[in-house]
Amino acid sequence: MTMTYAWLWTLLAFVLTWMIFHLIKMKKAATEDVEAEAEERSDGATDVIIVGAGVAGASLAYALAKDGRRVHVIERDLKEPQRFMGELMQAGGRFMLAQLGLEDCLEEIDAQEAKSLAIYKDGKHATLPFPDDKKFPHEPVGRLLRNGRLVQRLRQKTASLSNVQLEEGTVKSLIEEKGVVKGVTYKNSAGEETTAFAPLTVVCDGCYSNLRRSLVDNNTVTEVPADSIPSIANGELSTFLKKSMAPQIPETGNLREIFLKGIEEGLPEIKSTATKSMSARLCDKRGVIVLGDAFNMRHPIIASGMMVALSDICILRNLLRPLPNLSNTKRVSDIVNSFYIIRKPMSATVNTLASIFSQVLVATTDEAREGMRQGCFNYLARGDFKTAGLMTILGGMNPHPLTLVLHLVAITLTSMGHLLSPFPSPRRFWHSLRLFVWALQMLGAHLVDEGFKEMLIPTNAARYRRTYIATTTV
Repeated sequence: MTMTYAWLWTLLAFVLTWMIFHLIKMKKAATEDVEAEAEERSDGATDVIIVGAGVAGASLAYALAKDGRRVHVIERDLKEPQRFMGELMQAGGRFMLAQLGLEDCLEEIDAQEAKSLAIYKDGKHATLPFPDDKKFPHEPVGRLLRNGRLVQRLRQKTASLSNVQLEEGTVKSLIEEKGVVKGVTYKNSAGEETTAFAPLTVVCDGCYSNLRRSLVDNNTVTEVPADSIPSIANGELSTFLKKSMAPQIPETGNLREIFLKGIEEGLPEIKSTATKSMSARLCDKRGVIVLGDAFNMRHPIIASGMMVALSDICILRNLLRPLPNLSNTKRVSDIVNSFYIIRKPMSATVNTLASIFSQVLVATTDEAREGMRQGCFNYLARGDFKTAGLMTILGGMNPHPLTLVLHLVAITLTSMGHLLSPFPSPRRFWHSLRLFVWALQMLGAHLVDEGFKEMLIPTNAARYRRTYIATTTV
């Protein structure tokens, strides 16, 4: 009996100790919230500093400003960007742009409708239309456009808001105190070095970000280094394009002729850029968020970078909306952690598809890989419900990692069947086995990188669709 009472008193003491500890922790958290709100009310006029005014930076600035935030955008060069001649805005990207109230920025920039894609191989070709998906509440049509013109329209609309300050300047560094980012040091258009402070800083300064290294530990993979590209000045690039690239372009629809004409007329203006890929990694510092190409890049073969960035902005805007202010860095940090998970259906789907297509669709003399390339062409050219399903994924109308995995498995089996036909000889069986192992390696790498849970549990994608696609509310 004495032993029983001892255990009961011990248990009671443990429960009381836990309750006291929990109450102290709650009181401390409440005090921190009150202090943060008081700091916000007494601090300067800016709520958010955004570094970079490209598609991501300008769109985020507009979205936050429409929610009443005071936004200071610092962009290195406010002239129209000339890095690329053209770009594709997928149907899913257009929908996200509409969700942000910015779809009118696609008007008056000579954007062309893209209702389908065409694939060519060994003299054969197929047209892959973006299918009508009753679950997708928007027109299933993309837009071909000049990136610089879209960026300028976004900047103009953002700068028209009274609570947005759009300034030309070069950000040199972040201002930190005890692991919390308080603002930035930058050189303005007059060449003067100055500072700007805000409770939250968002880094959107693109694939060549000079701030990324101080914030996140993610490695950039470059497919073709810029210094290995043939020289433009001495004519090496022109010769390479004519002799190596032009023969691979189909003559259908005068595509090759147009390509050669473009080389002759536009060579002095041709610019090169390295094709980069970079996995998303969370920043462990408070008071700062990294977005856009400074945060996550994938191979441009499926032209979905803008779509992922705009999806991220829709998610972040919705998560930040309930906060009366942004000074409580702990709550903002918790939101960023949630953002990283919520974005996965779109980002993981696009990242995986872009990476695998960039490896599979490259011409090769390897029989196993060529079998995969032919199998992929056959799968896409079928024109049935499987093709339509993959096109809804590519267009961002159904960002569903598990569905993509099933398509990739089907493509692998189709490719193995192509290698084994007309009969499974030892040589064909060996190459089909190599193909299978290669496919597992490609898919496995993304399951590890993006997360098994995020890739394979369908409830995450269903929740994303309900919240960010099955709605037309701005």
